[in-house]
Amino acid sequence: MPKFYFYIARCLDKALYVGSSNDASKRIVRHNAGSGSKWIKQHGDAEVVYTEEYDTLLEARRREKQVKKWSRLKKENLISGKWGKQK
Repeated sequence: MPKFYFYIARCLDKALYVGSSNDASKRIVRHNAGSGSKWIKQHGDAEVVYTEEYDTLLEARRREKQVKKWSRLKKENLISGKWGKQK
Protein backbone atom coordinates (compact mmCIF):
# COMPACT_ATOMS: atom_id res chain seq x y z
CA MET A 1 0.00 0.00 0.00
CA PRO A 2 1.45 3.41 -0.94
CA LYS A 3 2.44 5.80 1.82
CA PHE A 4 2.13 9.56 1.87
CA TYR A 5 4.29 12.10 3.60
CA PHE A 6 4.02 15.43 5.28
CA TYR A 7 7.40 17.15 5.07
CA ILE A 8 9.31 20.26 6.01
CA ALA A 9 12.13 21.46 3.78
CA ARG A 10 14.75 24.09 4.55
CA CYS A 11 15.77 26.46 1.73
CA LEU A 12 19.20 27.97 1.18
CA ASP A 13 18.09 31.18 2.89
CA LYS A 14 16.93 29.06 5.90
CA ALA A 15 13.23 29.60 5.10
CA LEU A 16 11.00 26.60 5.85
CA TYR A 17 8.64 25.07 3.29
CA VAL A 18 5.81 22.75 4.36
CA GLY A 19 4.29 20.25 1.94
CA SER A 20 2.85 16.78 1.36
CA SER A 21 3.55 14.15 -1.27
CA ASN A 22 3.80 10.43 -1.91
CA ASP A 23 7.60 10.90 -2.22
CA ALA A 24 9.02 13.93 -0.41
CA SER A 25 12.57 13.53 -1.75
CA LYS A 26 11.47 13.37 -5.39
CA ARG A 27 9.10 16.28 -4.83
CA ILE A 28 11.92 18.47 -3.52
CA VAL A 29 14.08 17.51 -6.51
CA ARG A 30 11.25 18.70 -8.79
CA HIS A 31 10.87 21.90 -6.75
CA ASN A 32 14.59 22.59 -6.96
CA ALA A 33 14.46 22.02 -10.73
CA GLY A 34 11.82 24.76 -10.99
CA SER A 35 8.74 22.55 -11.32
CA GLY A 36 6.12 23.26 -8.72
CA SER A 37 6.57 25.80 -5.99
CA LYS A 38 7.54 29.31 -7.05
CA TRP A 39 8.10 29.93 -3.36
CA ILE A 40 11.09 27.56 -3.23
CA LYS A 41 12.50 29.15 -6.37
CA GLN A 42 12.44 32.53 -4.59
CA HIS A 43 14.17 31.15 -1.47
CA GLY A 44 16.78 28.89 -3.05
CA ASP A 45 17.12 25.14 -3.32
CA ALA A 46 15.63 23.14 -0.49
CA GLU A 47 16.34 19.93 1.34
CA VAL A 48 13.92 17.81 3.34
CA VAL A 49 14.66 18.14 7.06
CA TYR A 50 11.59 16.45 8.54
CA THR A 51 8.95 13.91 7.46
CA GLU A 52 5.94 12.11 8.88
CA GLU A 53 4.34 9.10 7.18
CA TYR A 54 0.59 8.69 6.65
CA ASP A 55 -1.66 6.07 5.08
CA THR A 56 -3.62 8.59 2.98
CA LEU A 57 -2.83 11.81 1.16
CA LEU A 58 -5.77 13.42 2.96
CA GLU A 59 -4.11 12.78 6.34
CA ALA A 60 -0.79 14.17 5.11
CA ARG A 61 -2.51 17.28 3.72
CA ARG A 62 -4.39 17.83 6.97
CA ARG A 63 -1.09 17.78 8.84
CA GLU A 64 0.44 20.14 6.26
CA LYS A 65 -2.43 22.58 6.74
CA GLN A 66 -2.06 22.38 10.53
CA VAL A 67 1.69 22.96 10.59
CA LYS A 68 1.59 25.80 8.03
CA LYS A 69 -0.23 27.85 10.66
CA TRP A 70 2.52 27.32 13.24
CA SER A 71 5.21 29.79 14.15
CA ARG A 72 8.74 29.24 12.88
CA LEU A 73 9.85 28.38 16.44
CA LYS A 74 7.23 25.64 16.76
CA LYS A 75 8.25 24.21 13.35
CA GLU A 76 11.92 24.27 14.38
CA ASN A 77 11.01 22.47 17.61
CA LEU A 78 9.17 19.81 15.60
CA ILE A 79 12.21 19.34 13.35
CA SER A 80 14.55 19.04 16.34
CA GLY A 81 12.26 16.63 18.20
CA LYS A 82 11.31 19.08 20.95
CA TRP A 83 7.66 19.05 19.82
CA GLY A 84 5.74 15.80 19.47
CA LYS A 85 3.53 14.61 16.65
CA GLN A 86 0.20 16.32 17.26
CA LYS A 87 -2.97 15.28 15.40
